[in-house]
Amino acid sequence: MAQRYDALVIGGGHNGLISAAYLARAGWRVLVLERRHVVGGAAVTEEIVPGFRFSVASYVVSLLRPEIIRELNLPRHGLDILPLDGTFTPLAEGSAPTGGDYLWRVNDHGRTIRELRRWSKLDAEAYDEYGRLMVEMARFIKPILGIVPPDPTGRDPREFLPLGGLLRSFQKLPETQQAVFVQLMTMSAADFLGQWFETDPLKATMAVSGIIGTFQGVRSPGTAYVLLHHYMGEIDGAFRAWGIPKGGTGGVSSAIASSARSFGAEIRTEAPVARILVRNGRATGVALESGEEIEADVVLSSVDARLTFLGLVEPGTLEPSFEDEVRRFKFRGSSGKVNLAVDRLPDFRSLPGEGEHLRGAISFSPSVDAMEQAYDDAKYGRFSRRPYIDMIIPTLVDPSMASPGKHVISCFVQYAPYHLDPSLGGWDEQREAFGDTVIDTIAEHAPNIRDVIVGRQVLTPLDLERMLGLTEGNIFQGELSLEQLFFNRPVPGYARFRTPIRDLWLCGSATHPGGGIMGANGRLAALEVLHGRKRSAA
Repeated sequence: MAQRYDALVIGGGHNGLISAAYLARAGWRVLVLERRHVVGGAAVTEEIVPGFRFSVASYVVSLLRPEIIRELNLPRHGLDILPLDGTFTPLAEGSAPTGGDYLWRVNDHGRTIRELRRWSKLDAEAYDEYGRLMVEMARFIKPILGIVPPDPTGRDPREFLPLGGLLRSFQKLPETQQAVFVQLMTMSAADFLGQWFETDPLKATMAVSGIIGTFQGVRSPGTAYVLLHHYMGEIDGAFRAWGIPKGGTGGVSSAIASSARSFGAEIRTEAPVARILVRNGRATGVALESGEEIEADVVLSSVDARLTFLGLVEPGTLEPSFEDEVRRFKFRGSSGKVNLAVDRLPDFRSLPGEGEHLRGAISFSPSVDAMEQAYDDAKYGRFSRRPYIDMIIPTLVDPSMASPGKHVISCFVQYAPYHLDPSLGGWDEQREAFGDTVIDTIAEHAPNIRDVIVGRQVLTPLDLERMLGLTEGNIFQGELSLEQLFFNRPVPGYARFRTPIRDLWLCGSATHPGGGIMGANGRLAALEVLHGRKRSAA
């Protein structure tokens, strides 16, 4: 006899685990099915090189919603986020107008202002005003993270009630802030920042938040909103704060999984789902690749929309027009990852030694033009010759990730287009060349980097797709472009976590409000499932 549950969750990424935790907390019998040997999806910690533990894909935390941390009591289950201190941008010789060739912003506000004055007195004065304004913008828009998008074609006016509060909040904003919000919705990150600052490395380093996980350049319209999306992150109430989970990003997933189990949820690894079972237009369970069938009243999928609807649902089940909409949803993966095991720290020409500048993010973003040129390479199917790199050395904050004296280095890289120029061959042929390009770029600023590496892992967009199930290697399960947000994510008319198949729900990053280790998607989906069940029972 087939096993039966109240709810099955396909995929043990952080959103799937969060949905399971909330449903189990409500008393449901829940089973999570994860195809890999470890839960977490892109938020995993693994020992790739003996003695070195890596946050293999996702590597920092800022967006994880405070209400989830509180409601699931994640600190009791081991969640401990260690703050990063600032951003260090190494620059080539002769870049600075006065003094050393670097830009360094830290959490100490006074020190940052003194550093900016070294470059521009005007920028130092504008920095405070800009920061206050962006915090106000983040506070205004943050409630949208907890809103279930309405269906613009729907007939239930109650769906639009949450937007009424947002509209009233917008009307209360000063006219200058209303104008700034419109700019954030329409402008490029570079142009928006250019209204405030004149220092090129500062504009470039701040603009990178607008292109993370998108196939767009810093001068592409709409990237200013993505910049704001990342500004909504907070740690302990501090906006724009970033941190490293103790034990790597797998520590976040482990804490959520522990919380889900404490409420009674079951989690099975190495249990790949082959098919979602559908009978009379309703999801009734899943069939595993092993042939085992498991029945459930409700099925939630935390994998992306294309994999769910075109990979796991029997062909012919869905209307062709809906399938066409799914195919139109853009992924366009543009990111890669290089993880390094080193026996000594990199030594930067512009600021030598093992100082505190290595304890935060190290941003290889020397100028707006350099960032746009990196995008130009990708537009024509090539990985960037001088890519943008966001480097973190987590062992300086959490020494448990490697043996004493050893370190791990995480390098997030753009641009690495999923679709390469055919003349280059495929990613399997270009993987090591891509890794070498990343090392060469770092070596321009830290010449000893090649000498200290004892092991490396190079992940292309194709690797991210194969290993983590991220279609085209997109880290957000679909681009965060404006036309793919809110009630258009992932398909117009189906942004409320529901699908055309009754009792089949989406709960991953392909849904509102998008990607990152945020968890809002999983929480909102579970609450909608519970609300729908209460409404049908009534």
